[in-house]
Amino acid sequence: MIAGQSIAQECDPNYENPPCVPIADDVDCASGNGNGPAYVNGPVRVIGRDVYGLDRDGNGIGCENG
Repeated sequence: MIAGQSIAQECDPNYENPPCVPIADDVDCASGNGNGPAYVNGPVRVIGRDVYGLDRDGNGIGCENG
């Protein structure tokens, strides 16, 4: 890797980007009390299957409190 170059993060296609919801074993809302290992700052729009359970009330928006 060249100094100053970053690795592009893959985003889960079930969520509108931005913000990027990473592809991981589990993703939790940064403002919640989940145990990760990955976190996302919301809100995020669910455009597919809510594989990480970020949209608890089913209204299509996850991590509504950040």
